[in-house]
Amino acid sequence: MKYRLFFLCLITASNMSWSQFNEDAVINIPNDDKLPLNWGYFVGFNQLDYQTSYLRSGLEETQILVEKQSGFHVGLIGEMRLNNFLDLRLEPGFRSGKRNLIFRHPSLVTESDSLRAIKSTFIDLPLLLKFSSNRIANWRPFLIGGPYVSMNLSSNEDSIEDNYSGTFKTTTWNYGYQIGVGIDFYLPYFKFTPSLRGVFALNDNAIRDANPNSPWTANIDKMQSRALLLVFTFE
Repeated sequence: MKYRLFFLCLITASNMSWSQFNEDAVINIPNDDKLPLNWGYFVGFNQLDYQTSYLRSGLEETQILVEKQSGFHVGLIGEMRLNNFLDLRLEPGFRSGKRNLIFRHPSLVTESDSLRAIKSTFIDLPLLLKFSSNRIANWRPFLIGGPYVSMNLSSNEDSIEDNYSGTFKTTTWNYGYQIGVGIDFYLPYFKFTPSLRGVFALNDNAIRDANPNSPWTANIDKMQSRALLLVFTFE
């Protein structure tokens, strides 16, 4: 559903901008990119995931599958213009989503044993550089990327329960980087921007069980959070 909405918004914005390629094009908000500071907000959808590496391979070792589900995010934008093609952006936001982890191990024989749902609510603080091309009439493609730090408000890192008796435990703080592509569409009164981004954690998010032989965590080398974001900004 979210991808249909993305393409619908993209087609609508494209139709509004396509007529601007002729010689008589009316340039919307012509001074927008000349402002030293810019403000806005964003909304969107996400899918959360994990990239897991293991200490050992084999059927007798724990393997983890991830069922991705849709979530949403909202936030604010503060942008500082560095030059004609480069902007520095701070995008604090709220991101919520869910992942189901399916553990495969010979000792985990029932669905209740092998399935854990992880609900996550993040406060994100990314610092991004936006590299834009020359403006073409009323649209302008760009690349965006940079580091982020986030706090998982749903983390149970300090829980005394292990991963079998409670919810699978993950770290409170995460850090990594975002990277993505998008297009600015200059409409008569504001700038609308759809973009697609990947979020990649660099730290290990899994909290190990106290039992070193636990089938849940003994074979995990690293478990790093990832996400695919569909972002709509209004500036």
